[in-house]
Amino acid sequence: MCHGGCGVLVHVVDGIIRKVTGDPDSPLNKGQLCPKGAAGIDIVYHPDRLTHPMKRVGARGEGRWARIGWDEAYDIIAEKLERIIAENGPESIAIGTGTGRHHCNFVPRFANALGTPNWCEPGHAQCFFPRVNVSHMTFGALPVCDYYGDVKPACVLVWGHNPLNSGPDGELPFHTRHLMNAGKTKYIVVDPRRTKIAEEAAVWCQVRPGTDDALALAMINVIIAEELYDRAFVEKWTHGFVQLSEHVRSFTPEWAEPITWVPADTIRAAARLFATTRPAAVEWGCAIEHTPNSIQTARAIAILPAITGNIDIPGGWVLGTPVVPPVPSLDHNLTPAVKAKRLGSQEFRVLGQLNVQPSAHIPAVFKAMRTGEPYPVRAFMVFGNNPLLSYANSKVILESLQKLEFFVVMDLFMTPSADLADLVLPAASWFEVDAMPAFPYFAENAVLVQQKVVQVGECKQDEVVFAEIARRMKLPVGTEDPTDIYTQQLAANTGLTFDDLRERGSVWRPMTYRKYEKNGFKTETGKIELFSLALEKLGYSPLPTYAEPPESPVSTPIVAKEFPYVLTTGARILSFFTSEHRQLPKLRRISREPQMEIHPETARQHNIANGDWVWIETRRGKIRQRAHLTDGIDPRVINIEFGWWFPERKDGDRGVWESNANVLTSIEPPYDPAMGTYQLRALLCRIEKVETAS
Repeated sequence: MCHGGCGVLVHVVDGIIRKVTGDPDSPLNKGQLCPKGAAGIDIVYHPDRLTHPMKRVGARGEGRWARIGWDEAYDIIAEKLERIIAENGPESIAIGTGTGRHHCNFVPRFANALGTPNWCEPGHAQCFFPRVNVSHMTFGALPVCDYYGDVKPACVLVWGHNPLNSGPDGELPFHTRHLMNAGKTKYIVVDPRRTKIAEEAAVWCQVRPGTDDALALAMINVIIAEELYDRAFVEKWTHGFVQLSEHVRSFTPEWAEPITWVPADTIRAAARLFATTRPAAVEWGCAIEHTPNSIQTARAIAILPAITGNIDIPGGWVLGTPVVPPVPSLDHNLTPAVKAKRLGSQEFRVLGQLNVQPSAHIPAVFKAMRTGEPYPVRAFMVFGNNPLLSYANSKVILESLQKLEFFVVMDLFMTPSADLADLVLPAASWFEVDAMPAFPYFAENAVLVQQKVVQVGECKQDEVVFAEIARRMKLPVGTEDPTDIYTQQLAANTGLTFDDLRERGSVWRPMTYRKYEKNGFKTETGKIELFSLALEKLGYSPLPTYAEPPESPVSTPIVAKEFPYVLTTGARILSFFTSEHRQLPKLRRISREPQMEIHPETARQHNIANGDWVWIETRRGKIRQRAHLTDGIDPRVINIEFGWWFPERKDGDRGVWESNANVLTSIEPPYDPAMGTYQLRALLCRIEKVETAS
């Protein structure tokens, strides 16, 4: 349902799931389930569930399909891919996936087995992996909030998301709610919207969308100028503090106030509270990664807990200890010459070379589909992703997909993207897979077992399909069953087999702290690199910088005259996960229609009442959502929900052009020079009341 690790008890009678409850013994969710988890059964037995492979028999997008068997599907895939490889090389095949599930680490493995360097996932460019890469370059690992030890955070800086609604992992809202209910943790919230957590925060920074980097730099300025940093820790365990101090000297709160719209006194209050309340941690989200300055924004935010000495201490920002090594990526199957062909890798060197999992640049992949430059991408295989909803500028994505020679989608349901495919493959739900979620990225120090309890139709686990395709193509690598790989991973540190893990349910390691005192940090200097040697070697700024969003009232004032409002596009909904689950009646009853947030004064100017349909338009396109009037948003800002389509509509385009935020976003340059991210929010828009519903 999401990429969390909530423990669940599945009650099966006569081969049918009858009930799903939270596992009270799970230290992650402690028996609690969110609406998505509680509605899990509804996915398995939904009447619209894909249950067998299908081959397109009409024109692309016409919706005419013929049922086929898996053997025929495998044969078609093998024949098509082998021919395309023979004619244009393996790099002419692209592999796509969605946000992390059981198969997420197997997708690059499958690409590497095929011999293509071109795999991509939205998260690698725009969500999470800019933070992952920044963390590895700065700390040598990814820190997270310590919710698991005896000491809880005394202060949490929430930046770029709403953990009560859109936590990156399913269990995060529970941890956040527990801390809030206990009333002992002080919250600092950076958000353009007054969310529930912002209402209860000690300090709320109502930032102008897209200017988070300026705010973080100003907070660093205050902490250093007022000598609120942890001097002993900084002197012993950081590299580049002197350079950083000089660099931020001019980034005062007074400099930041007109840029960010946050009063200078509020910036000082936030910086002082964070620096003087220990232990403190940062809870950050993908909003900070939705501009072409994602790497430097994440760098500036990461420096705040570093200079205040909150790294790897009880209740602070802790570094995990993985129980198992990552899934073997088969990276060795790609020669240096092939890796050099990875689309975007030469320009965006962190994304394509230094990345924890090097991946292709999404705009470059779709450009190669459309134009054949620098070489053609002829085939695209997508696993657990709906590109028309999840990639920027949906109209460009549609044009690109229509140019493909061979397009395969594997999913739970028909989606607007699957409607365009040549083959549609039925994916197994989370009740139907044998998998081993492990958390080296999230620092829970855990490996869990996910056990298959039912079989629905001919649905298959993605990883099983990858291995079978590799066998059909007689590839030299990538043919192992996933359970064999799990056993290989477990053997490295635990000596267990996957069958052993089935019996145990999980393996947990106790949280340990200040691990750097024994071995230092896993960076070139062995210290936290405030001045990043890794970025400097790649030709990027080693110190965090500010960059005005490329489309904004400041950078494009002429555009702002026609499109006067700042648009933020990423609002998540607790009952859904990105673009998923809108088929489920229980969840749709919670959120029936898409909502945009607008200040009452702005609404009055446009004769908009609460509940009215409103047109939201950018230079890329136009959509509509229902008005929700709130004074918790700046009158100059419009907020819209992400991921909307209408699967109940069985014909046409399933409403993908009606309320989809990515109709409005940009996939065009400028891009983040290191990561290739582009502007998904802080865009300019105009609004108009919909006079007649259509």
